Amino acid sequence: MSLAKCPSGHIYNARRYGKICPYCNMKVREESAAAKPVGFEPPVEILEEPVLPVCGWLVCIEGAKPGTDYKIHDGKNFVGRGDDMDIQILGDNSINRKNHAIIVYDSKKMNTVILPGDSVGLAYLNDEAVYVPTELQPYNVITLGKSRFLFVPLCGTNFSWDDVK
Repeated sequence: MSLAKCPSGHIYNARRYGKICPYCNMKVREESAAAKPVGFEPPVEILEEPVLPVCGWLVCIEGAKPGTDYKIHDGKNFVGRGDDMDIQILGDNSINRKNHAIIVYDSKKMNTVILPGDSVGLAYLNDEAVYVPTELQPYNVITLGKSRFLFVPLCGTNFSWDDVK
């Protein structure tokens, strides 16, 4: 991860936000390699993000970013364009910013389900609108906005992270 610190002291992901702090909109000044203090390391707590085991993926097969994969984790995964979404899909403005759809991996039932979000946009599963929770099958096609995604499962009846712990 590429962390940056703005003049106000905010630490943020520079790969996602670039040189403008998302908290205060201040530009981070450029530092040459010689100007950085030797041995400077951000505190370990900042660098360590919890690793959430992946349970499957959505892979963009048509739309703004073909070939891009999006990780599905255990529990609810909210899908949209916003920064606070678990699965953030950028580049397709016809996908709602918040909660276009919800993808849930249920580790007790060992299945993955798609639910309609609480936004105005519809989600489609194999070209059928999703109005109720519907179980996903391997390689189903999900359409959100003008983009299409292939569902690729990892966890299920053949594999579970609970088995390897």
